[in-house]
Amino acid sequence: MQLNQVKAIITGGASGLGHAVAAHFVAHGGKVALFDVNQDKGRQAALQLGEAARFYRTDVTAEDDVSANVAAAKDAMGGLTVLINCAGILGAGRVLGREGPMPLANFASTVMVNLVGSFNVAKAAAALMQDNEAGEDGERGVIINTASVAAYEGQIGQAAYAASKGGVVGMTLPMARELARFGIRVATIAPGIFWTPMVDGMPEAVQQSLSASIPFPSRLGQPTEYADTVAFILGNRYINGETIRLDGAVRLQPK
Repeated sequence: MQLNQVKAIITGGASGLGHAVAAHFVAHGGKVALFDVNQDKGRQAALQLGEAARFYRTDVTAEDDVSANVAAAKDAMGGLTVLINCAGILGAGRVLGREGPMPLANFASTVMVNLVGSFNVAKAAAALMQDNEAGEDGERGVIINTASVAAYEGQIGQAAYAASKGGVVGMTLPMARELARFGIRVATIAPGIFWTPMVDGMPEAVQQSLSASIPFPSRLGQPTEYADTVAFILGNRYINGETIRLDGAVRLQPK
């Protein structure tokens, strides 16, 4: 798929990885709909990107809200060809913490946003993509989810987060197999440690320690590198049902 043909919904599009993807699409002639719960940041991000961008305040865990906004975004863009799921939360916390066992609500909320939310938007987008006119190889749409290297090497305190991201990895292949008959590809990117608003707020010593833990290049990933990987997946139709690690060869230690 050519980037100037992209009409994309991007969850978590107001900041971080999602915003980097949106900027990349717009710079190459695409149109984007930013889905985010942060209304102020979302409106500001869309304004910054210009006429090719629109913002929709969206809770990815709300089925009716998502369905309505996906339909509205498609109408506004004149179509829907791509979904990028970047919305997510950390959900850090130990199973047995200083104040006792983790409340079940903490675990459930992390899984709801990261896993159920990704599925919720994906199925709503696929329902509309299936009616697109078929392009080369019969392609009608592309869905790219965001997992994490924590899906494979979750650290202490990441039981909820790792479980949610492991679920994203796990649903990639079966979803790709099911949607193949509609010409919709599904892939996932599992980023390592990237420069995001969360990392920006960390002490410099912590940032340096994180950078030193990455074999090569020994630095944090740039959101533009995530966006480049998204563009690569869109341009190579033989990538389907796969999860790509984007991590500088890092393997997370227990803590």
